[in-house]
Amino acid sequence: MGRWQPNARGRLEQAALELYGERGFESTTVAEIAERAGLTERTFFRHFADKREVLFGGAGQLDELLRSAVAAAPDGTTPTQAVAAGLDAVAAVLTERRDFARRRQPIIAANAELRERELIKLASWAVVLADALRERGVDPSTATLAGEVGIAVFRIAFQRWVDDPEATDLSEGIRTSLGDLRTLAADDR
Repeated sequence: MGRWQPNARGRLEQAALELYGERGFESTTVAEIAERAGLTERTFFRHFADKREVLFGGAGQLDELLRSAVAAAPDGTTPTQAVAAGLDAVAAVLTERRDFARRRQPIIAANAELRERELIKLASWAVVLADALRERGVDPSTATLAGEVGIAVFRIAFQRWVDDPEATDLSEGIRTSLGDLRTLAADDR
């Protein structure tokens, strides 16, 4: 493959996932990723800051998507409903990249540094959700709780979604997890 062929980013992503799966994240170098993709290391660094970014790229766009979906929720929407709207927006993007998500998850699970990075990403999403709720006029404590709980719901739904080959709709999984939360909260009364 020549270096001027289209979709260099996609080819690098595919090569990285293959190598991470075959050899492990730690044992894979940027040079090997670039070579497998038929590209140069320089091209790799045009698309990714480092080899972790193959797994975590696009975080800023997802942050903005969460924020804007919460902001766009209709007036009178409860904090939980607004959080669900934000998570549904992210779910739509992730659903389009299900194969990537399913291949990415075991790579992250096998590496402590990547698990930490994933937790940091999710914590930042909780902050984004809480900030967006505060901008809607939600009490700060309630906004923080709703953001944190929303991310817990997302984590459960996401794990179910990547683990279950029959599950196709992440949004449905989020709704199921929210229902489970409601049942759990009602049981504690």
